[in-house]
Amino acid sequence: MKKLLCSTLAIFALAQAPAVFAGFPIPPAPTFNAKSWVLLDARTGQILAQSHENQHLAPASLTKLMVAYITFTALHSGAIHLHERFTISTAAWRTGGSRMFLMPGTQVSVNDLLKGLIVDSGNDAAVALSQAIAGTRGSMVGLMNRYARKLGLHNTHYEDVDGLPAPDHYSSALDIARLSRAIIRQYPALYHRYFAIKTFTWDHITQNNRVSLLWMDPWVDGLKTGYTEQAGYCMDASGHQDGMRLIAVVMGAPSWNARVNDAQALLNWGFSFYHDHRLYGAKQPLAKIPVWMGSHDQVAVGLARSLWVSVPRLDYRSLRIQMKLPKRLTAPFGPNPAIGSLRVILHGRLLVARNLYPLRAVKRGSWFHRLIDSIEEAF
Repeated sequence: MKKLLCSTLAIFALAQAPAVFAGFPIPPAPTFNAKSWVLLDARTGQILAQSHENQHLAPASLTKLMVAYITFTALHSGAIHLHERFTISTAAWRTGGSRMFLMPGTQVSVNDLLKGLIVDSGNDAAVALSQAIAGTRGSMVGLMNRYARKLGLHNTHYEDVDGLPAPDHYSSALDIARLSRAIIRQYPALYHRYFAIKTFTWDHITQNNRVSLLWMDPWVDGLKTGYTEQAGYCMDASGHQDGMRLIAVVMGAPSWNARVNDAQALLNWGFSFYHDHRLYGAKQPLAKIPVWMGSHDQVAVGLARSLWVSVPRLDYRSLRIQMKLPKRLTAPFGPNPAIGSLRVILHGRLLVARNLYPLRAVKRGSWFHRLIDSIEEAF
């Protein structure tokens, strides 16, 4: 008879571990006087440190991250082009707060407007891009909220495109981090092209990027800052080391220096004590399941995409893998329906859960194969 795979959880330790800091304990994540903060691994999406990460707060100019994301999406789809020029409206020129210093009636390229948006944090650039993409600021706000829902930013709601104070305009540290992750992962070329720019000169006016960590930390290459009296000082910074990318978001810090120091501390702590590990590759065979009434006696199962996890360096050997699979599958079936699950556990805490899939389709077996299976089933 065919050997059946037990349907209970299969638990085993990972066999190989990298070098770790033997005898050196990982300190707790740093804490600050900010209203909220989060440290996110950009590859895995895991939260490494957090405080009030879902709290609704005024995002100030971090709002412009969504304008940048939608602009990148429009560029990627071909709806607009980098060197396409748009006429600057009086409404854009009159926008208060931080500015690129656009002049009404002039024509400016999307390329320059993106620099004004990201480097100068120009509210006028945000309005100009919004009108170029959506026609009006109101239409752009509607588009921003649609994309927020699409990206799963459940603690975000937009009322304007520039981040100036408005009723019911809010986001959260975790949503900002997840939006930043989407920008970096979906549009890496555009991210590197614009967010790492340190200075930008427009109409003989040179402004520095407000992400001062671009000068202080060679690993940091973006993203954005924000400030209003209501929001306090906000910082969204991303950096990479040894193939690992982290995103640190600090909201409601009490001063300019505090937001810089807080974001730097989060990044330093994450890079010092965490590491990304590739556990399994896409479509790597992880187990085999008997097949009944099929053209093959068994089928391998695996993951649809590679599985990475962020783990404290001292805890890699403590990872446990749980796989839940059926005792057998009945043919015919294709490779798409999920037929099991894989869970990664660390010290009793779930790190990640993924579906398992057959790695090939299996057709219905011949009458002879089906006869043999029926006889085995009878006994």
